[in-house]
Amino acid sequence: MGKKLFKATAIVSSMTLLSRLFGFVRDMLIARIFGVNIATDAFFVAFKIPNLLRRLFTEGAFAHAIVPVMAKHAEQNDTLALRQFIGKTAGTLAAWAALLTSAAMALAPVLIVILAPGFAWQGQQYDLAVTLLRITLPFGACIVLVAYAGAILNAHNRYVIPALTPIILNVCMIVATLWLAPLMDMPVMSLAWAVLVAGIFQLLFQIPSLMRLGLLPKLSIRFKDRDVKLILNKLLPAIFSSSVTQINLLFDTLIASFLVSGSVSWLYYSDRLVEFPMGILGMGLATVILPNLAKHHVLEDSKAFSSTLDWGLRLALLVGLPATIGLYVLAEPTLSTLFQYNEFTINDVHKAGLSLKAYSVGLLGFLFIKILVPGFTSRHDLKTPVRYGILAMITSLALNLALVFPLAHAGLALATSLGALLNGALLLIKLLKDSVYKPGTGWLLFLARITFASGLMTFCLYYFVDPDWWNQWETTERVFNLVKWISIGCMVYVLSLAISGLRLKHLTVTNDRIASFDSASN
Repeated sequence: MGKKLFKATAIVSSMTLLSRLFGFVRDMLIARIFGVNIATDAFFVAFKIPNLLRRLFTEGAFAHAIVPVMAKHAEQNDTLALRQFIGKTAGTLAAWAALLTSAAMALAPVLIVILAPGFAWQGQQYDLAVTLLRITLPFGACIVLVAYAGAILNAHNRYVIPALTPIILNVCMIVATLWLAPLMDMPVMSLAWAVLVAGIFQLLFQIPSLMRLGLLPKLSIRFKDRDVKLILNKLLPAIFSSSVTQINLLFDTLIASFLVSGSVSWLYYSDRLVEFPMGILGMGLATVILPNLAKHHVLEDSKAFSSTLDWGLRLALLVGLPATIGLYVLAEPTLSTLFQYNEFTINDVHKAGLSLKAYSVGLLGFLFIKILVPGFTSRHDLKTPVRYGILAMITSLALNLALVFPLAHAGLALATSLGALLNGALLLIKLLKDSVYKPGTGWLLFLARITFASGLMTFCLYYFVDPDWWNQWETTERVFNLVKWISIGCMVYVLSLAISGLRLKHLTVTNDRIASFDSASN
């Protein structure tokens, strides 16, 4: 089972890596050409809603609500019922998305006040943010259907197209930055139009794959249909439980709008870097684990269910811990190498570096949430993740108010990280308490090995890397040095794991090993 899951995760992660690389090119160009100013702050605030919808829906919400239902249809082998279900659900979702988008466009001035109250006293920035929001909002309507199509494809083990789809947004924004921006009186407007066009292209990109599966929906609007109501009732708690972190990031932006100019942008760029490992590994694991957990639940195979969770947690720790160390130690060098050009200054690197370090503290929490929430939603339990999510969100908000005064924007990032760690811990404890998840054998030795390797990697980076080298070299030298030290860190980590005796087979947790754990525990 481990090899199969690993292969599927590798496919999704590699596609996500490609998308993230395009995303970094996009952000590098935006930082270089637009810099950090009131216009970019206005765009990042306006982009927050459509981008939040993208993260909410495409990074788990639809999958958590729909995949368990599709797994039941697949087990019953009822293709006709599945097609009818897809058609009426898609049609109703499209209708709701159109209605809500129209209302949001009309209420754009109010939404900007809610998202960034600090803009209300800055007339030009406020007006610009309202205009940008109205242009980008239809992207949200498109992304709802894109996410629904992606959930259908993932449920049928078609992972490549949904994982590649986000690249379209990055490509459109890159083209707009290089070609359209110089032609416009207000260059930042080009980014908003790029977002709108990307939403349309992403939706069209899904259609051929749905046609090949014979599942291209014949849309029908059924607001009162029982199956549609069931999905819609599941959707809101699924969105919340899988995306508490994204909601907290929205609150970060809200509070940051009251801080000094540039705070919103510093948080944005540091969040983008944390999203790199979280998106690649977290999205890959969550996308692959959920359909497998749903299948095991339908088949009432509790041992396979538990072993799938165990495999995901091991892989998250194996990759997430060194990623946390790398992001923290190399925060400023990474930001400088990627973004410090023209308008993005050394001060911006320092400020964004503080929030990147704070976000990196919560990386393991972010990853665990991605893996553990499917352990509930695949069993049709949406209430528990919502309850813990609310508790974590309240904790983060309280910490926001406590930490923003001494640490400014970095305090907001740290509060979000601590909330994610709390959320992940609560989910894990509940699964253990209910015996839904029973750890496989060898965990203590596994933890000892990755702790040993992580310790050596940390020692190497802390004591041999000049902390100010990034501020002393030209662009080419900065890139060379960053790649060199990332490579050295990775080599030290991998060699240390090999020396400690860790092998790939230790990541494959079979039912036999779960059974042996049961025997030992009894």
